[in-house]
Amino acid sequence: MKNYLMILMLFSITSGFAQSGFGIKGGLNYGDNGEISYTDVTNAGEDIIKGGDSKVGYHFGAFYRGDIGGFFLRPELLYTRIKSSYQFNDQEADYNVSKLDMPVLVGMDLLGPLNIFAGPSLQYILKNDFDGVSLGDVENEFSIGAQFGVGISFGGIGLDVRYERALKENEATVLDLSGAEGLKRVDTRPNQLIFSLSMKL
Repeated sequence: MKNYLMILMLFSITSGFAQSGFGIKGGLNYGDNGEISYTDVTNAGEDIIKGGDSKVGYHFGAFYRGDIGGFFLRPELLYTRIKSSYQFNDQEADYNVSKLDMPVLVGMDLLGPLNIFAGPSLQYILKNDFDGVSLGDVENEFSIGAQFGVGISFGGIGLDVRYERALKENEATVLDLSGAEGLKRVDTRPNQLIFSLSMKL
């Protein structure tokens, strides 16, 4: 009986790994980069902290899914572009952030093609730019966020939607205010919905 259980367990593990493999993915993001802090020069110098308006960005990259029974581990490596818009001092400006993301997700297969997943997302900021403003480096090029979501898989094709939120503050340095008078601080923390299409190779 003991040997039978060991053989059954080994078969379950190996058959799970047989479903493992690499794939490619891409999709759209909808969210914002965080808050800005500025001095309102049109209203007696009042200091204001304001969030941005969400805009559509995009992402693409590769993933690996390792299956063990009804659970899976899914690390991903993605190039991500996030965009948000801010209205301040009677002007509008877009803030763009380009970054490398590495989510490490743990998930579980539910009924049929449905699955759920969650995990940390390691992030490395490649570039950030704000319309009309010269920005320096962000406070931390490396940061961490969290993702959770739900997906469906049909053969080698998958669709998922997830929510991402940064876990710590991260600000960009303002070098030149000539294009945005009174701007003091730009936040790079993402807060977004992510829609993805994936294909297993």
